[in-house]
Amino acid sequence: MLDLVRRHRQSASASAISATLPAAISAATDGPAVGIPSMCSAHPVVLAATLRECAALGRPALIEATSNQVNQDGGYTGMTPIDFRRFVESLARIEGLAPELLVLGGDHLGPNAWRRLPAAQAMAKAEVMVAQYVAAGFRKIHLDCSMSCADDPVPLSEPEIAARAVRLCLAAEQAWREAPDRGEPPVYVIGTEVPVPGGAHEDLDELAVTSPEAAGATLALHREAFTAAGLDAAWARVIAMVVQPGVEFDHHKVIDYRPEKARALSAFIESQPGLVFEAHSTDYQTPQRLAQLARDHFAILKVGPGATFALRETLWALAAVEHEWLGRGGRDANEDGLIGTVLGVMRAEPEHWRPYYQDPARLQVDLAYSLSDRIRYYWAHPKVQAACAALLDRLEHSPPPLTLLSQFLPRQYDAIRDGRLRNRPAELLRDGAAQSLRPYLAACAA
Repeated sequence: MLDLVRRHRQSASASAISATLPAAISAATDGPAVGIPSMCSAHPVVLAATLRECAALGRPALIEATSNQVNQDGGYTGMTPIDFRRFVESLARIEGLAPELLVLGGDHLGPNAWRRLPAAQAMAKAEVMVAQYVAAGFRKIHLDCSMSCADDPVPLSEPEIAARAVRLCLAAEQAWREAPDRGEPPVYVIGTEVPVPGGAHEDLDELAVTSPEAAGATLALHREAFTAAGLDAAWARVIAMVVQPGVEFDHHKVIDYRPEKARALSAFIESQPGLVFEAHSTDYQTPQRLAQLARDHFAILKVGPGATFALRETLWALAAVEHEWLGRGGRDANEDGLIGTVLGVMRAEPEHWRPYYQDPARLQVDLAYSLSDRIRYYWAHPKVQAACAALLDRLEHSPPPLTLLSQFLPRQYDAIRDGRLRNRPAELLRDGAAQSLRPYLAACAA
């Protein structure tokens, strides 16, 4: 990561960072890379596609779990940090990624999963979670205590956010020191100027870019809090700040990056040796805008819902192929099979989408197609998994003609014609998921 920072900041003095992410990051950034994509997903097909793409390019795979996905209580994936590490490592072996190229990170690590509890209880649980992440070998840690808990004022003050981040950093540092095979020390990301984990709740038209003054104040508050707690060594490993570059998406539209609006913010980070920006919610940005973000020092580009959105698009297309090829005897693809199963489960168990989809008139479209992709919380449901497996099994035993792939999966059709892909449903699905990552890999090597 030190090399990554230097590549963005060639005019800056040598970084004060005394320890880095695992050697994979430094090795990979010796080449032309100007950034690194961060895949924030727990879906096995998305992760397998990411790992395979990175292995083919010899690039590091930065895989991050969020505090809602993975924590000591299991999160919505049912996995603890050590479970997630073993899960990703097993996929990496299958996909041929060298162990030294796998980097694990924790995103939005703080009390968010327990914010309905009083702050004392929520922060105690957050400390346990961060310690477990570090003990399990996660080395990129985003400290995010921006959310108000049950007995907190709204919004939480910046000094209190920094103080709580320090508490979590102390827990992380202790866990690293006590780890039997501790390896590289963790590096940290601070700053929280993004929507709450899980995505925006409302329609958006425009976003205010973080001002240099606000970024400087956040940096100063955290630096003072770290120093007061005796965490100077840890502060030297703060490698990035999360800010708002003016990118986001709501249910059906994308707020695109406008570099002219972020010019002052981009210039600010050039005066901060050893730091780059981390950009959240970059899903659905065009390849050109991703490349511009990387050039403007938003060196860590996070993608999450965009990956499972691409997965869903591919599964919906495969369902349409299956309906045309095997289901014309009366089954309606929108009422039976995979699509009907997924939407039925979502309606029966609405807790993951109800706070987000407020308009009854467009509920069906939101459930099936929203960019916020609340479907991602349902792929592990037993009924949904069974429907996915049945769809892929039927197409595996009766491969569809290329004319149907040309109609519903034209990019995969082209790849088959070029000899880059086989007409196998699992490969079609993985290639569809990989479509979301390829622009990031290209942008970060521009």
